[in-house]
Amino acid sequence: MKTFHKIELALLEKQHRTNLINALSGIRPANLIGTISETKVSNLAIFNSVMHIGADPALMGFIMRPTHVNRDTFKNIETTLEFTINHVHIDCIAAAHQTSARYEESEFEACGFTPEYSNAIKAPYVAESIIQIGLSLAEIIPINSNQTKLIVGEVQEIRIKNEACLEQDLRINLTTANSSGVNGLDTYYALEKKATFKYAKPNEKPEQIF
Repeated sequence: MKTFHKIELALLEKQHRTNLINALSGIRPANLIGTISETKVSNLAIFNSVMHIGADPALMGFIMRPTHVNRDTFKNIETTLEFTINHVHIDCIAAAHQTSARYEESEFEACGFTPEYSNAIKAPYVAESIIQIGLSLAEIIPINSNQTKLIVGEVQEIRIKNEACLEQDLRINLTTANSSGVNGLDTYYALEKKATFKYAKPNEKPEQIF
């Protein structure tokens, strides 16, 4: 067994420490966040920190790294108050990863994605994504421990381009949607559905429903 104590983590080579710590939480959803500037320049960036926050109202959030350097995603959300979250299709993981590079032009054009717009929200969706969510900014919560921010958005629109992804009870089948997962900053996974269980109650055996 390999054990890393706090002092040993501090002594690791920077990239090795980053790789290790980023992988600890396991597979997370891979998402592209779309924004647009006040001057109508679209922006696209991959994030591995998108999370569910609440269902009523419908809230989602993601972690924004420190903004003492220029972050176009943050600047655009702060000024236009809207953004989109788009599942990364498994066929698009290489192009999605490339959006993490710094471009002068729009990442849509630079990385080969197609912007798509609706009447409900100004920010662009990713046409190649089957699951698309449009959000308005609800709040920005500073995390003082490391100078990051939790960006919270209220869902204004959900677009599912393949209705076969919706199960009878409106669960989304991520395998059918060809959504991908990411571990750490650079390792991508296909998602395979294994089972769906009924709500767990004490002293009852788990009951599989799908």
